[in-house]
This record gives sequence, structure tokens and C-alpha cells, in this order.
Amino acid sequence: MPVTTTSSFDELKRALSGVVAIPVTPFDAGGAVDPETYAKLVDRLLTGGIDVVTPNGNTGEFYALDEAEARHARETGADLIMIHQPVPPYVSAEGWIEYHRAIAASVPELGVVLYVRNALTGGEQLARLADAAPNVIGVKYAVPDPVRFASVARDAGFDRFAWIAGLAELFAPGYFAVGATGFTSGLANVAPSISLELFRSLRDGDFRGAMANWERIRPFEEMRAANSNANNVSVVKEALAQLGLCRSDVRPPSRPLSRGEREEVASLLESWGPR
Repeated sequence: MPVTTTSSFDELKRALSGVVAIPVTPFDAGGAVDPETYAKLVDRLLTGGIDVVTPNGNTGEFYALDEAEARHARETGADLIMIHQPVPPYVSAEGWIEYHRAIAASVPELGVVLYVRNALTGGEQLARLADAAPNVIGVKYAVPDPVRFASVARDAGFDRFAWIAGLAELFAPGYFAVGATGFTSGLANVAPSISLELFRSLRDGDFRGAMANWERIRPFEEMRAANSNANNVSVVKEALAQLGLCRSDVRPPSRPLSRGEREEVASLLESWGPR
């Protein structure tokens, strides 16, 4: 079993300070996972400048995959794992800590990123978990409240974790203003250069430039977020299909886009120019 040193965890934290792409899971004409296309899509992200990729995230339709289609992270050479937010309402503060501690303890050589969607999860819990599990090094914070995020991060100990804005480009400027150093992205599947441009502006404190880019991104992200994120994956896959990169097929509970929505995606891609 490989040994991961503190310096290695520090390197992983630095890697998380960027665009964390969530790749789609492409399906073939028969509805099965298409591994060859998946490899090409991930390679496109990497050659496009993305350093961190999260397979089987929300945009990857993890909820629609079966056990035979998933692989253990350690067996496939991953450096980190992300633990999804436990399903409420049966989550106690003590139980939340123990749940994550037990998982982190099972893979001590891997970095662990927390996925926080519950506004009740506080900085004290994060700090106690970090004391118990030193390989917990990152937090994907996906509560739509930058003020709450700022408080939680500082109560937890700001320097203990890599702080990732978990609601993608639409929320990234607000979270970077109060301390986030990275953000997750489904858009990066389609246009990694646009996501990276936004990140670099935010990293460098160029909020004027960041917001100019944000305006280009906003219609796409608002399409994904509409109706409680009903078309989150469908919009990304439709864009990829129009670029000739994968089929647009999604599994329930997602749905294919309507003709009007497909035309809207086409218009957005045209407005962005070559990618």
C-alpha cells in the first residue's frame, strides 16, 4: 500500500485550487456506458488544461449507474475520493463526523474531499473531523450562501482545507470573494477554456474580467439550473452532442431536451465561437 506524506496531501490541496471538472457519463446506442467515448472526453479535459477530474459526480449521473458500472477509486489509481453529502433528514452532528471519519480511515493513503450541501453542517464539525482524519483535505461547499460559507470556512480553520465552490461557475465569483480557491464545473466538459478563463480571472483578483466572462456563461448555467436543476446533465450532453463528441442520451430521472431547448444550446455554442 503506498504511503502518502503530508507534503503529498499539500500538493493535492494545491491541485484542488482550480477548476474541478465533473465529466458526463456517455451512453452508447444501446443505452450502456460507452467507455471509449468516456476516455476521449476525459482526455479532452486534460489536454484542455483541466488538472482535476471527478468521475461519477452529479453531472456523471452517478445516481443512475449500477454497481457493476462503478470502480473503487484506489483500484483505478485515483489520488482522492469525494464523499457525497449523506441523505437527510436522519443526520446528527456526531454521526456526520463518524460517517466521514470511518470512510477516510479506510483509505488513509488517499486524499478525501467532503461534499457539503447541508447549511446545518458547521465549521466545528469540519474541524473535529480534520483532527480525527488528517487525509480529509478538501471541502466542496454547495450551500447557496456565500456568507454562510465564509463563516464555516473560518470556523473550521481556513488553512486546513482546500475550499471549492461547489455550485459551479454561476456562484464562483461570490465564493471566491470570501475565500474559495477552486470551483466545480460541468461546463468544462463543453468549453474547458471558458471555465479556465473564469478561474484565472478570479484567482488573480480581476473581478471585472471575471464578470465579463460570467455573463457569457450565465445563460448556459441558467438553462442547467432551471426547474431545480432538472436539465443539469441534459444541457451539457446536448452541447457535447452538437459538437460531435458524444450522444445526448441521458437516463431517468433526467430527460432529453425539447427542440426549442436544443436550438437554444446551439445558439449559445455559436456565440462562444471555436472551442
